[in-house]
Amino acid sequence: MDPNQKLLKDEGELFEEPGRYRRLVGKLNYLTITRPDISYAVSIVSQFLDTPWVSHWEAVIHIIRYLKKSPSLGILYRRNGHLRVEGFTDADWAGSPSDRRSTTGYCTFLGGNLVTWKSKKQTVVARSSAEAEYRAMAYTTSELTWLQHFLTEIGFPTPTPIPLFCDNQAAVHIASNPVFHERTKHIEVDCHFIRDKILNGDISTPFVKTGDQLADMFTKVVSGSWLKFLCSKLDLYDIYAPT
Repeated sequence: MDPNQKLLKDEGELFEEPGRYRRLVGKLNYLTITRPDISYAVSIVSQFLDTPWVSHWEAVIHIIRYLKKSPSLGILYRRNGHLRVEGFTDADWAGSPSDRRSTTGYCTFLGGNLVTWKSKKQTVVARSSAEAEYRAMAYTTSELTWLQHFLTEIGFPTPTPIPLFCDNQAAVHIASNPVFHERTKHIEVDCHFIRDKILNGDISTPFVKTGDQLADMFTKVVSGSWLKFLCSKLDLYDIYAPT
């Protein structure tokens, strides 16, 4: 997506073929199953299915042009000699210009291979960046817990605690500190089950630098060079690219 463009609900002129817009965005949603690099962009254009505008259609065409330049990009799965589960979580605080809601992004790894990822707008408005990051951590913890139970059921118990990497120190401290502060009282109670997972030894919350945050591409528009770097870290490779 164009990093300098912010898509709004009411701007410019209406797109004359909304059905065409919905069909194309629907196909792109299916494509995100194998192309995590377009997850954030598709999640943005999916928010305007009811009343698409011309600017929204142009953003969809921008995604199509990107896909035409890299049709053979895909995830490479390799044997790394372990079955550790890891998670990276990130949030873009108040990133939506229309309602100022934050975006949650996460990706999880099994045995060093990318298995699940998500880019989703949060359901409530966060009052601080720490709150937005903490909600993202809660969402990712649910995903890691499900993945852990699933692997245990099929006979592949995973080592614990599962590391959940976050680049917001305030959110990490809130999750680890057993004392509630005044600024955390407005966070919904259901988010605080992260504490139980930490106390039970199921989850750990190590801090990761922003430059090493692999979930960055699921919360915001990133530059072309940074996108290529993150794709390489997620083991996304073009099988037709010259070696």
